Amino acid sequence: MINVYLDDLRPCPKGYKYVQTADECIKLISKNSVNVLSLDHDLGFGKPSGYEVVKYMVQNRTYPKKIVIHSANPFGRFRMLRLLIKHKPRKVILLVRPEPLYI
Repeated sequence: MINVYLDDLRPCPKGYKYVQTADECIKLISKNSVNVLSLDHDLGFGKPSGYEVVKYMVQNRTYPKKIVIHSANPFGRFRMLRLLIKHKPRKVILLVRPEPLYI
């Protein structure tokens, strides 16, 4: 079981596999059992966001044990949170922990 950290700018915390795009994240979570998935929303101008990963999980009914939304974007956080609250199984832990950007 792996932990996955999706972000294009922040450094990856210890103990996580680091992915910088929604496509990389979807490929990783589709082929592995995931313990913790930490999501950013904004992944670069014009690129698919963390919301695409959330839509993938909902459409395929595949969820990690725990989801952390760490995006600093309030609209993006709410968008991901709203979809997850509506569709995730009760046993999936959902946390919102915005992290500042260090550029």
